[in-house]
Amino acid sequence: MAPHPNAITLLGAGTQGSRLAYMWSRLGRPVYLVDKDLDQLSKASDTIEELRNKETSPYKRGPVHGLTIAELDKALRESWLVIECTPENLKCKRSVIQQLDSQADPDTIIASNSSSHSITEVCEGMGFKANDRFVNLHSFWPPETQVLEIMGTDKTRPDIIPLLMNESREHGFLPFHVRKDSMGYIFNRIWAAIKRETLMVLDEGIATPQEVDEMYKAVLHAPKGPCEQMDVAGLDVILAIEEHYAQARSGIPDGPRKYLRDIVDRGDLGVKTGAGFFDYSANA
Repeated sequence: MAPHPNAITLLGAGTQGSRLAYMWSRLGRPVYLVDKDLDQLSKASDTIEELRNKETSPYKRGPVHGLTIAELDKALRESWLVIECTPENLKCKRSVIQQLDSQADPDTIIASNSSSHSITEVCEGMGFKANDRFVNLHSFWPPETQVLEIMGTDKTRPDIIPLLMNESREHGFLPFHVRKDSMGYIFNRIWAAIKRETLMVLDEGIATPQEVDEMYKAVLHAPKGPCEQMDVAGLDVILAIEEHYAQARSGIPDGPRKYLRDIVDRGDLGVKTGAGFFDYSANA
């Protein structure tokens, strides 16, 4: 089958994969959502339908095809772009990127949605069939938050970044080009300082999550405070990012990670489990 110039593949049907599938299908173009877990694909389908039911603008609705890992080849043959949305684990991401490089056509753009690992770090020391097509496409919480950070490597083809900027903007994203390799991109470098200080305030017993968020929103006129924002992202994801920062940079205090690890260890991961800093069970 000839490559479909309009299709994209998303590997991983979790929270980000589901929401990105919704975004990239908004112009009526096909999306392949690939996961090893059939239950996860079913949940993703429900999420996409819920998002579509909330639409206020007349977007087209492209087909979102849920496929198993065994069907990845079919998806890649028809896609100009593939985005991995796998767990925030460097070993896992390196394995996935290596697999995508071996299976995808050399012209297919391969992107990582990692929150903390730059594509340069993911690709370091690995041999590839085509090493000029790797990028980070880091999203936040689409469609509510449309920001998309796009970061290449020193080998990324010069045509890829402008193409992704234009395509993502047409699909409803607000893209920003990260001009140099940056651990944490742009926003997350700033956000890292906010959430780390928040965790230190909580760990030291200076304020409660509710008080922190109320003050933050009152001062900055923000819709969410840092504790609620961390709950939305997933406290396990936040912990993984913090662990990565601590490994890569000296001088990061242990307290915030220990405080967060205690919450994660009891199974309170935020919105997705019904409890984190706050209780979401009434919303289930």
